[in-house]
Amino acid sequence: MSDMERAIETISLTKKFGALTAVDAISLVVPCGVIFGLIGPNGAGKSTLIKMLTTLLPPSSGRAIVAGFDIFRDPQRVRSHIGYVPQLLSADGALTGYENLLLSARLYLIPRAERHARILSALAMMDLAPAKDRLVQGYSGGMIRRLEIAQAMIHEPAVLFMDEPTVGLDPTARRIVWDHVRKLRTQMGTTILLTTHLMEEADELCDSIGVLHEGRLAATGTPQELKDKIGPHATLDDVFVQMTGTEIQFGGSSRDVRQARIDVKRHS
Repeated sequence: MSDMERAIETISLTKKFGALTAVDAISLVVPCGVIFGLIGPNGAGKSTLIKMLTTLLPPSSGRAIVAGFDIFRDPQRVRSHIGYVPQLLSADGALTGYENLLLSARLYLIPRAERHARILSALAMMDLAPAKDRLVQGYSGGMIRRLEIAQAMIHEPAVLFMDEPTVGLDPTARRIVWDHVRKLRTQMGTTILLTTHLMEEADELCDSIGVLHEGRLAATGTPQELKDKIGPHATLDDVFVQMTGTEIQFGGSSRDVRQARIDVKRHS
């Protein structure tokens, strides 16, 4: 695979916090134009890995290339070529959908003459055009998440990072978000790296999956390849338990995000 075909590449990427090794010499290649999922128990290193790849956290050792740029040597260019959708709420409930996107357009230094067209395009892509002039405090949880994706895509990044994109959403809203994530890949060619605790989400949405355990990459492969390693009737839940030795746990994350999405409706 040539460098032009690699959206993300890590070489022995490591992060230590004192005596704790949070990410342990991870070497990984994510091809352009795929949806890649990271699964693993809480504390496995998923968030730390994403923070390094998005230049929010410097590595202790090793290298990573994202969208063709070194995260350590050229962090500014990395940031200009990626989008990031955090797990917790990022949209402002006191603003309209359009106003939220206008703020993002300014932050990403999109030229003034291009902003209106870019905003309308992003709203249309996420099926939010009819709600563009409504306050976000009146949006549903699924609409807020789609708006946050639109905010992260306003500058048309090559790589989009998403941290548990559907946590706290009901099944119907979750599938709507899945459809829009697939649209980003098929219509825009965006490479997407996401974390999830939902094995159904990983199975249905991801082209390839990496299993993290205790800071190390335990396995990678397509959902079917990983299931085949366990047995003929295995599920991704079985893969998770077998490769990490733990049950799938959500901790407080789902409740926290759900509460945040309730709070935005109250915000004025």
